[in-house]
Formats: sequence, C-alpha cells, structure tokens
Amino acid sequence: MKRILFVCTGNICRSPTAEAVARHFVETGGLGAQVLLDSAGTQGYHAGEAPDPRTQKAAKLRGYDLSALRARKLELRDFQEFDLLLAMDRGHLEHMQRHCPEVYRPKLQLFLPFAGAQAHGEEVPDPYYGGPKGFDLVLDMCEDAARGIVQRVRGEG
Repeated sequence: MKRILFVCTGNICRSPTAEAVARHFVETGGLGAQVLLDSAGTQGYHAGEAPDPRTQKAAKLRGYDLSALRARKLELRDFQEFDLLLAMDRGHLEHMQRHCPEVYRPKLQLFLPFAGAQAHGEEVPDPYYGGPKGFDLVLDMCEDAARGIVQRVRGEG
C-alpha cells in the first residue's frame, strides 16, 4: 500500500482539499485498496477543527465532501509512516525538511509538480485571505495534481 500525506499550514484549506480530491481520483481509478491518503498541517492551531467553511463550500460544488476531515498537526511519526509527504508550497517543504530525520527526506516533495502538463507552477497558493476564486483555483490545481498522482501510482507517470 502506498501512503501519501498532504501538508499545508493549518490543515484547513489546501491539504484537506488535496486529500479529498486525491481520494476521489484514487477511488474512481480503482486504486482505493492500494493507496492510503491523509493530510496534516505544519502548525497545530486548528487541530480537531473541520476544514474552513469556504473550502468545504467550494469543494461541495464540485462533488467533494470534506465534512468528515479534521485538522491535525504533522508529527514526527508521519515521516516514517508515509511513503510520500507532499507540501503545498516551498515554506511547508522547508518546514518538513527542518523537522524530518535525514533518512526520510527523500520522501518530501512539492505536490503541484504532479500536475505535469497541466502545471500551474510549483506552489498551491493559500486561499485563506482571499475570495471564492482562490478556493476554486486550489481545486483546479488539486484536480490536476491528483490525476498525476494516480498516474504515478499506476506506473504511468
């Protein structure tokens, strides 16, 4: 089983969106038994909270349900337990690199490069302080990158 963790700052916008979108593509792609997905934040100030209501609303309009997800903080054991830890931006990647035992650092990557030809750059922008279009953009990026993850798991990418 492949274990993938998505990481952003508070685990209430970008990483839960990435988790839910990737779960949809993994399950509809027939890979649900082969891939375990989760998300976490570099900070724990939203631990136990549901994703941001604006995140949930934008996701629901596209058919993704984030209501059961709860924020949690990235833990040391995550570096050992997950095969791939995907950062939403360079700040998250740098945070993980600082806190990750050296032996596990090859597991750390940016999420968005999985989008391949649909690339929007390398970082998923934080929609928290913006308007609804920011949440839609995050969904677009997550959908493109999640397709790339499915291709990678299948050995096609």
